Amino acid sequence: MSTAELSLVTRTLSSLEKVFADEELQAAPIRRASALQRETFSYQVAYRAPKLIKHMRARAESELASRVTLRAVGLVPAEMPVYADHDDNVLRSTPGLYPDPLFPVKPSEGLTGFPGQWRSIWVTVDLSGDVKPGTYPIAIVIESNEGVELARETFELDVLPAVLPEQKLIHTEWFHTDCLATYYGVDVFSERHWEIVERFVKTAVEHGINMLLTPLFTPPLDTQVGGERPTVQLVDVEKSGESYRFGFDRLKRWVDMGDRNGIRYYELSHLFTQWGAKHAPKIVASVDGETKRIFGWDTDATGDEYKGFLAQFLPALVDFLKRHGLEKRVYFHVSDEPHLDHLPWYESASSWLKRFVGEFPSIDALSDYAFYERGLVPTPIPASNHIEPFLENDIPGLWTYYCCSQYQKVANRFISMPSARNRVLGLQLYKFRIAGFLHWGYNFWYAQYSRFPIDPYRNTDANFAFPAGDPFVVYPGEDGAPVESLRFEVFREALQDLRALELLESLIGRDETIALMEQGADAPITFDVYPRDAAWLLACRERINEAIRRHSA
Repeated sequence: MSTAELSLVTRTLSSLEKVFADEELQAAPIRRASALQRETFSYQVAYRAPKLIKHMRARAESELASRVTLRAVGLVPAEMPVYADHDDNVLRSTPGLYPDPLFPVKPSEGLTGFPGQWRSIWVTVDLSGDVKPGTYPIAIVIESNEGVELARETFELDVLPAVLPEQKLIHTEWFHTDCLATYYGVDVFSERHWEIVERFVKTAVEHGINMLLTPLFTPPLDTQVGGERPTVQLVDVEKSGESYRFGFDRLKRWVDMGDRNGIRYYELSHLFTQWGAKHAPKIVASVDGETKRIFGWDTDATGDEYKGFLAQFLPALVDFLKRHGLEKRVYFHVSDEPHLDHLPWYESASSWLKRFVGEFPSIDALSDYAFYERGLVPTPIPASNHIEPFLENDIPGLWTYYCCSQYQKVANRFISMPSARNRVLGLQLYKFRIAGFLHWGYNFWYAQYSRFPIDPYRNTDANFAFPAGDPFVVYPGEDGAPVESLRFEVFREALQDLRALELLESLIGRDETIALMEQGADAPITFDVYPRDAAWLLACRERINEAIRRHSA
């Protein structure tokens, strides 16, 4: 077979493009960009083969080659890409195969060229440590298994002298410890489970997650009423009559593991059930030498039994936190997403907790301003499409979140959405001084309400419950290693944009920074009004970088 018969059509693309196998590539090529020291920069090389070509090899030729990682952009099915009443800022609303997981390229398998299909290589450049400022050509070379060069694409990366500052934003993506045990078939908190958990925590931290959901007891999240999730309880409980003893050895190991990997904050799992605060989470204890569930859906959260348990547990927990210097690093939860008609139960739960942990910060995702107005939650986390009343009242230290319900107008990261809609969040977080961001799905690999496990490579919507991609941003890889999604990579870029804006503000002031950021936008940026164009977003970041270069010289 001649070289001409094997030659590939290639194009260098930004990280904000999604390359579909079943459509012609429309995106314009990019040839150059800039980045700061300590940044992680990503772009893509798309390729199309004239016929089936297996076992292709790809490599980077550059002074930065040791910092370059190449991954294959894989395809996953999206049977429920988006809700019926979605807005028009989606790439597709039809079921099909969508680009998302980023697979390491196995030397034994290499890359595959499919006849007439566009596919993509994800190029990641790690600029951590000391990198000499300057412009670096990066050539991505694709060869046949026999070493014949099939394509070459060269991109120039301008590495600036300025250093990306540390992230100030508190960022949590709920870490589902039980999903790891279930998928990999290991016992909860076995040594193998701890190894897998740590690998996923490390990847989370590398992508700007600095707060870790910590299962004091099995988190009462997305659980069918009357149902149970696998027990993931860090605190040992021993019950003798009406008295309880507590062991915190596993909790200490959890904190040590998080600290070792760069976790800065620990959000302690909710002490009351989701969507109402009417019941207790599942709690197991040793009772007369036998492990039993002592609280759960059948527990009245306002009853004396559970309140008595908390009255013994919380002081013991506070003592543990203070002995280990965690007072400034932990956040408590009452209940997730209560609505206005749940207010009496939430008020009862919140008031009881304040007796014991009132000195600690407390956060909850809720979108009705009345909860904050009545002093029930010191730090509310409103959804991004319900944040206006909180902004208008200038709530200090405000957080925000989005999930499946935020699919009209506001930023989000469903598989069907353009990556610019994912990345623009960084600009919004900066402009509105948002202190924290929460998302419920780092690795939720169950059907809705945790009814049964799913294979995230075959089911991306929690068994047709949420728009595809909402439940997770990482996939389970071989040998307990996470496989990142391109959506997770782009979200990291959003956080890097936020940090770059903070650096620029330190150089030229806030008003000038916002003015420069919004150049070319049709209207001032809000949570539901923003430029949709990827080219505008890329140009915005280049403006920011150029201003940093100019003013830090």
